[in-house]
Parts: sequence; structure tokens; C-alpha cells
Amino acid sequence: MRYAAFLRAVNLGRNRRVSGAELRAIFEKLGLEDVASFRTSGNLVFEAPRDMTAQIEKALESELGYDVGVYLRTAAELREIASHDPFKPAETKASKGKLQVSLLSDKPTAAKRKQVLALATDQDRLAFGKRELYWLPSGGTMESELDRKAIDALVGPTTMRTKGTVEQLAAKYFAT
Repeated sequence: MRYAAFLRAVNLGRNRRVSGAELRAIFEKLGLEDVASFRTSGNLVFEAPRDMTAQIEKALESELGYDVGVYLRTAAELREIASHDPFKPAETKASKGKLQVSLLSDKPTAAKRKQVLALATDQDRLAFGKRELYWLPSGGTMESELDRKAIDALVGPTTMRTKGTVEQLAAKYFAT
């Protein structure tokens, strides 16, 4: 089965620089096959007989010396994320910000979803996928006043990518 792995907490700051080659070597050491890295922001694709999240996280912590969150998606899940348009096209086009996708470990409860969506504003639109939170900021993410710490407190740690990155990865490695 083919998977995409999105890593949290790599290539952040000077002390956490990891090359794609280093990450591929760690994955290959686990016996994962056809491993490829996509960009240098902790995106990998590979073949495995089953979900190996726990084993990958343990290997990354052992090799790198710090905790790295791993968010796996199957080919079908990734294609669904890439093709999902949570906002009206006119809203997305009118925004000066880039549509973001936060990958979650688990599907949040209805109560947690409601609490997260209550944090949305006209400047920071939010919508859920299955195990994803889509965020359309009106400008740059760093200028946003969205309370991302409150969101993490509700849904747990996440890792974020632009939707464009997810679409490009899906097109390159998971086209049907």
C-alpha cells in the first residue's frame, strides 16, 4: 500500500535540519520501500504493508533525538484532500492568503469541531475534512490573529501544509 507521511517538527530552526536523504534513509532502515521525499518540509511517500505510524515515530525520535509527529494518509485519502474544496472558489480567489491544510491524528468529536469552528472569523475561515482542518487566512498566516494554540488544545497537535503542496504531492505520486 502506498502512503504519504507528513512530519511535524522537522526543518524548524537550526537544530532540527534534516535532509530528504536522511529522512529517506531512516524510512528505508525500517524496511519501507520505494521511499521518496517531496520538498524539504518533511513530506515522504513510501510503500508499506500496513500503517506504520508508531514505528516511524519511534525510529525518527531514536535517529534525530527529538519527538517528530507523523501523519500518514493513504493514496485515496490524499487524493480526497487534494480534490476537496472546502470554500467557495470566489472566497479562495479573493483571499490574499494561501489555503492551508492541517493534518490531524484523529477525527475530532462533533463537540470539538463545533468549538474549533467557533474560532473562525471573516479574516480566518475554517472548515473540516475527515481528519483535516482547512484554514483560509485573509492574508499571511503569521499576521493572522487565529488562536492556533486553542485549536491545538482542542484537536491535538497537527502539521500544516499549503493545499497547493498537498495537490502537487498528490499529482506527482498518487495520480490515478
